[in-house]
Amino acid sequence: MAKFKDSLKVGKSVEYELCEIIKTKYPKAHVVEGYEKRWDIFIPEKDYGVEVKLDEKSHFAGNFVVEVEFDGKPSALSTTEAEWWIFVDKERYYWVNPESIRHIIREAKLKTVKFTGKGDNREKEAYLVPKEVFNSPYVIISERKK
Repeated sequence: MAKFKDSLKVGKSVEYELCEIIKTKYPKAHVVEGYEKRWDIFIPEKDYGVEVKLDEKSHFAGNFVVEVEFDGKPSALSTTEAEWWIFVDKERYYWVNPESIRHIIREAKLKTVKFTGKGDNREKEAYLVPKEVFNSPYVIISERKK
């Protein structure tokens, strides 16, 4: 259980890291505390949320995991209400809206895979999206400053 808590702590720290960047343009932006299915960061000035996807393993695997189903039920990309998703690896932020993610997946003709993720006790269905397909006009890529 300690590993889940550690992962959660790292994930929250990345949410705060991104929120500080967003606050330079939208000062009222804030990380949502507690469980919020819709998004991780809320921007009152725009009345929408941002989902943060930390995937440091993508540095080695070469792809981002984009979940669409968990335990046989639609989840993540299938149910998102966030206006933007930000994928985070060790070096960069990838800013993309969900419709563009869907477009990228269709254009790349990707198929889903099913697996049980580390720390999960149920199966998920997801796309393994090669990072190079995120080098597209639909994605804003910026360097991560640590």
